Amino acid sequence: MNKKVLLGGAVSALLLIVLVVGVATVDWDDYTTSDVPNEVPVFPTDDQDSIWDDSGELKEESLSYTVFEKYGVILLPLALLMFGAMVGGVCIAREEVESDDSN
Repeated sequence: MNKKVLLGGAVSALLLIVLVVGVATVDWDDYTTSDVPNEVPVFPTDDQDSIWDDSGELKEESLSYTVFEKYGVILLPLALLMFGAMVGGVCIAREEVESDDSN
């Protein structure tokens, strides 16, 4: 087999392992405890909907906190995988076809 294929397979397997570990370590009970929809809180219009609390830290109920603090382990391998797919697509697009068109 080609070295590129083996290296790509190894990197893909490593990213898959990291992704599976990331999904397995997230505490899904925070989001699966109820079978009925929860009411979305309505934010007041006097700038109380800030994602920062009084001490300058992110509020735990903010989207930023949830995405980066709770799911950061999953986002990193996904970002690496998407970057690799982008680079791979460019490399495949730039490959020259080695076929004989002398007919």
